[in-house]
Amino acid sequence: MVLTESLKRQIALLPDRPGVYQMKDVNDRIIYVGKAKNLKRRVSQYFLRPQTGKVLAMVNHVDHFDFIQVHTDQEAFILEMNLIQSLHPRYNIMLMDDSHYPYIAIRKSDAFLKIARRADDKHYFYFGPFPNSRDAFTIIDLLNRIYPTRKCKTLGKKPCLYAHLGQCLAPCVNEISPETYQDLYNKIKAFLDGNTAPVIKEYAEKMEQASEAMRYEDAESYKETIDAIKRVTAKQAVELQSDRTNRDVFAYAERDGYLALSILTFRNGLLLGKKVRVVPSFEGGASQATELIEEYYQNNDLPSEILCNIEGMAEEFTSVYPSAKVFSPKEGRLLSQIDMAALNARQGLDNHFQSARLTDDNEAILESLGKLLGIDTPYRIELFDNSHLQGSNPVGAMVCYINGEPVKGMYRKFHLDPKNAGDDYHSMVEVVTRRYRRLKEENLSYPDLILTDGGLPQVHATLEALAAVGVNIPVFGLYKNDRHETEGIIDKDEKTYPLDRQSPLFFYLMRMQDEVHRFAISFHRSERIKSMHASIFDGVPGIGEKRKELLRKNYPTLDALKNASLEELKQILPAASAEALKQKIDTL
Repeated sequence: MVLTESLKRQIALLPDRPGVYQMKDVNDRIIYVGKAKNLKRRVSQYFLRPQTGKVLAMVNHVDHFDFIQVHTDQEAFILEMNLIQSLHPRYNIMLMDDSHYPYIAIRKSDAFLKIARRADDKHYFYFGPFPNSRDAFTIIDLLNRIYPTRKCKTLGKKPCLYAHLGQCLAPCVNEISPETYQDLYNKIKAFLDGNTAPVIKEYAEKMEQASEAMRYEDAESYKETIDAIKRVTAKQAVELQSDRTNRDVFAYAERDGYLALSILTFRNGLLLGKKVRVVPSFEGGASQATELIEEYYQNNDLPSEILCNIEGMAEEFTSVYPSAKVFSPKEGRLLSQIDMAALNARQGLDNHFQSARLTDDNEAILESLGKLLGIDTPYRIELFDNSHLQGSNPVGAMVCYINGEPVKGMYRKFHLDPKNAGDDYHSMVEVVTRRYRRLKEENLSYPDLILTDGGLPQVHATLEALAAVGVNIPVFGLYKNDRHETEGIIDKDEKTYPLDRQSPLFFYLMRMQDEVHRFAISFHRSERIKSMHASIFDGVPGIGEKRKELLRKNYPTLDALKNASLEELKQILPAASAEALKQKIDTL
């Protein structure tokens, strides 16, 4: 690590003020974005202190840096997050993705249940969030089975199947009193608060009665419900009997250049789940752990309390989130929750070092790819594929990988011009033109490498499109052998780069190729289903876009729709619409 005269001069000009700094490489590409309370002190630490691992690798790539001065720590935090999300610097590692953990939401007026990603509607009571999304969906399915909740967002004019099964109060035809809804609401809320004993007792009695009456199928169904309740509540076994506080508990641990942050999510005193993230230790210690937690709450709601083992976090964190209540207990049962989080953080480090899927492996693979092709290490790669069936419903797809990992939020789908259907060359020209014209118009960053799932023609098509747009990006194709197996990489001059089929690079490229193929095929399939049904549903009275989507969901193929009985269709459609649709189907 060499501190050049140029860097010394830049450091000397830094203010002792809050701000955001951008580390740049020799190509003026931003490779790291960070925030600081004191820009001069923070940035100089990178170059004046001994560094190891990822931090050393980042510093060695820094040719110069830029900074933006702001008024407060909170402004610095917001600016840093915006820059990271828009620029995707290769050395930045976010704690979480941009999704929100799900809540179970109960409408207070009628006990209607749904999954929500934000707890911001005063008409609902929210239970969660659930770090494991599957748990939320499992619980809401169970609640809908146990309680006669309303299942339809829009009420029909006659009872549905759930009403006949006793799983809905049928507000579509019955007038439900506020007292009935309140009782249902209270029961569901009690269940979510952990009071499941009355429900288990009720179903145990039903199971015994059904067994005595030799209704063994009913008895088995009741037993399955009891088992499901026990499985769900087993995940909520860690509970403070007298403490119903909504609380997030954080702890961190460090080892060999990596930092692990553990999050335990308690709601109403119940431990709903944990999340552990292991990242390279850039600044290290309490400072980096605090920044990771700040990033976490940009996409998640603040709980009533935050517990942590991070010295000095409360002051720094509340400068960004003034309403937060942060505590670091030194004794008692709350300290035991922090100890539990710390144990999970240390275990996260153990798992990380034992895993073969280290970030370093991805970096080594990307470096080897760059050396093989004679280009800079391609930290951001975009891969294209097109799909059609005998020229029908032509679509294009693009997947994006950054730092060796898929970034699904940057995947793109393209409806192609029907005149290019079956013409792979001009389909590729169309897709690539549209993709990079938009990036250029919106002044967004480009990938380091474009790969096409095809040979030389696709490479030439891509280059033709880039030339038309006025963009210069390295382009290579994945070519196949006579057995239609991917064999290597080809460039515009027909130079081939055969791949060792046992090498990590080969398997990495195959995963990318499989992913773009999967993405393109799934998009094409969904479009084909829509077009296949379109002519059948069009013109049938009473079938609008919402009912079309519901029909496609229940009958994904034309054969399934043909085999549907009139009674089944009447469960989804008004009687007149169902009869008209059935008559139209029978003429096919």
